[in-house]
Amino acid sequence: MIEAVGLSKFYGPFAATRDVTFSVGEGELVAFLGPNGAGKSTTMKMLTGYIAPSEGFARIAGHNMMEDRIEGSKRLGYLPENGPLYPEMTPASMLDFFAEARGLSSVYKKQRIEAVVEICDLSTVMYKPTSKLSKGFKQRVGMAQALLHEPDVLIMDEPTAGLDPNQIRGVRATLRKLSETKTILLSTHILQEVEAMADRVVMINEGRLVYDGSVEGLRKSGANIDEAFHTLTRGVTV
Repeated sequence: MIEAVGLSKFYGPFAATRDVTFSVGEGELVAFLGPNGAGKSTTMKMLTGYIAPSEGFARIAGHNMMEDRIEGSKRLGYLPENGPLYPEMTPASMLDFFAEARGLSSVYKKQRIEAVVEICDLSTVMYKPTSKLSKGFKQRVGMAQALLHEPDVLIMDEPTAGLDPNQIRGVRATLRKLSETKTILLSTHILQEVEAMADRVVMINEGRLVYDGSVEGLRKSGANIDEAFHTLTRGVTV
């Protein structure tokens, strides 16, 4: 459902990513790991068609995101890190706007807004300006818009960044529920989330793939998952 094939992105002589190749199968929840500056966000933007790769290509549900981005986007929900929201709009007006932009019919729009409000637990803040919401609720609004058109694939960049422990628990519970029916690629720095939720781990360092395998296999790379992360991001490839 998600394919990265030789994805490279160059900015002059600097390589943000180089020859990144991996895939995520239907129904998998895969954690996408790497230190700051490793190229995670750049890779996710290429997967979603937000930026063009210098080399290689990405597919979402079989659609090449350079050649057939519109059809691919219909199958994709994307939550970027610190996802942009319209501060003067309420969650209600924003979800209505995004539904209209995606061309949802009136009846389907109503059904989907009701569904994502329940999934993301937004009922208490639907008519407050998003600028007045906590970071946790802003993340939920971002997740709701990503889910609005009922996509098969979700790509989420640091969905729990900056949240307090209670907010993290709420987002984590939502992701567990979504993983029952969606294919998810999740970028995170919280290694406990990887152990709690992920079926598989893909890790990059300095723009290159350094690990693609099970959580259990990652543990074997070090005394524990933290040690394995440290070992792999010092340039040791497994």
